[in-house]
Amino acid sequence: MTTPAIQTPPAGISAAEWQVRVDLAACYRLCALKNWDDLIYTHISATVPGEEGRFLINPFGFRFDEITASNLVKIDLQGNIIGDQTYRVNVTGFAIHGAVHAARADAMCVMHLHNENGVAVGMQQGGLLPLSQHAMRFYQQMGYHDYEGLALSPVEQTRLIERLGDYPAMLLRNHGTLISGRTIAEAYVLMDTLDKACSFQLKAQSGGGALNIPPPEVCAKTYKELLGDGSPEGILEWPSLLRKLDALSPSYRD
Repeated sequence: MTTPAIQTPPAGISAAEWQVRVDLAACYRLCALKNWDDLIYTHISATVPGEEGRFLINPFGFRFDEITASNLVKIDLQGNIIGDQTYRVNVTGFAIHGAVHAARADAMCVMHLHNENGVAVGMQQGGLLPLSQHAMRFYQQMGYHDYEGLALSPVEQTRLIERLGDYPAMLLRNHGTLISGRTIAEAYVLMDTLDKACSFQLKAQSGGGALNIPPPEVCAKTYKELLGDGSPEGILEWPSLLRKLDALSPSYRD
């Protein structure tokens, strides 16, 4: 097993920032492999180490499978581009991310996707049901935000943040999914878990039979077991996912 050589960060970029760029670019590529991208829309953002109020995000007009460490754009909470940059960003699309980053000190990485399974479950009145072990990871840990239109106003931002609370996940009804991670790896792994939970629910419902939902005490017990000691998830999974990408194409590291 070979590992790509560690690149020297470009001038003006710290080693810590470059590592975040590599991981964030990897996250975009992994989402593309899962078909979680929506043409050039939706976003994954990450905080810049040592630069308060600054974030990395995809350049507007690029597909997820085109994202690299070097073409990620640095912006502030208002979506203003930092430094010399030939790319532009979708400021309206960053509104959700900016609100979560500003409100949650633990929100190192914010993922907002239009993945089909999550959108479909978010359309249901009951939302995510504790039907599978994957769903129990979010037992009583899921926020819901009702659809209010395309543009996210400051007033709606406040409502979204109130409904998200301290939860790691949210279903934006009739719209998409939202994950807040303490690391990029954790955000990706939680999104993977949520997407599978939604997929299992939709498949079970399509059978037309009565659904078996475990008792609340079992759901609560399982959630605690899955949470473990509360350390960020993805520590073990992330290196293996990077190896997968490196085998397919290490160009995300460029």
